[in-house]
Amino acid sequence: MKRILTLTVMLLAGVFISVIPSIAQQGVKEELLKYGDMDHWVIRNIHESAIIGGKTKTLYEVGPDKTIEGNKAYTNLGGSPWGTSNVMAKVMGVVKTNCSVIRAKRDNGYCAKLTTHIESVRVLGLMNIKVLAAGSLYLGDMAEPVTGTKEGPKNLNWGIPFTGRPKALKFDYKVLVPGDRNRIKQTGFSSKSTVLGQDYAVAVFVLQKRSEDANGNITAKRVGTMVVKYGKTTDGWVNGATYKIHYGDITKMIGYDAELMGLRNGDYARNSKGKSVSVVETGWAKADECPTHMALQFASSHGGAYIGTPGNTLWVDNVKLVY
Repeated sequence: MKRILTLTVMLLAGVFISVIPSIAQQGVKEELLKYGDMDHWVIRNIHESAIIGGKTKTLYEVGPDKTIEGNKAYTNLGGSPWGTSNVMAKVMGVVKTNCSVIRAKRDNGYCAKLTTHIESVRVLGLMNIKVLAAGSLYLGDMAEPVTGTKEGPKNLNWGIPFTGRPKALKFDYKVLVPGDRNRIKQTGFSSKSTVLGQDYAVAVFVLQKRSEDANGNITAKRVGTMVVKYGKTTDGWVNGATYKIHYGDITKMIGYDAELMGLRNGDYARNSKGKSVSVVETGWAKADECPTHMALQFASSHGGAYIGTPGNTLWVDNVKLVY
């Protein structure tokens, strides 16, 4: 779970938001990502261990309409490219779930609702562990069951193969932000602490040109970048929000922040041998290069593992690439 939360570390200051006006009038092509209309979901009914209450919990995954009963490790179904921070963990034989992304009703269909919340674990009424968990919806998948926070990052397969060069990312969104001045950090292993700065919901889009050496190590060059954060509650849905993808080295662009938008080195992906390895970005690709992989993540909080504001919520629908 730790990596799911830390995926939101690299964000961009709001000044870097780039919007393409009147995109429909420019005669460009729009391509809906598979299951990007968020109308189809896999429902998983997981039975948690008796020692922590034995409740049946429902987890949601973006994919073909299907219901799965029982504690079965999940792999993406129906060719779905989407993973979520919903996960089944099995630590020392104890089954526990987290659900921070749900299927939510919207008009005649559905959307994805991502929420930051406190997840509690009670053991025989003697122990009450509380952990802050953010909602995350991303392109990739998670190998289940997760067996511990240290192993969690390596279970995540970040990004999917992709060779296109879209101009922009387009989607509908809605935001609810409590607006607390500061955030909290709650790991479950120490007391709750305060983290300075407001929480934001975020969208992170990255195009990479990856390569793998003889030992299975993966390196990448950054081809394209689009990051936006949301710090204010919206008045209902914002439909068709369109954000430009910037190609090549963006370090000289207005609003670039080296800490938030710098090259990534903590993501994990499976190599050609099926082993999970760290993906290390080694530099910026030329502006005209084509990627090998696309990574996209929506999250209800930013700032690192176990950090956020309970109640921060992001709704997402109709995710498209614009050419």
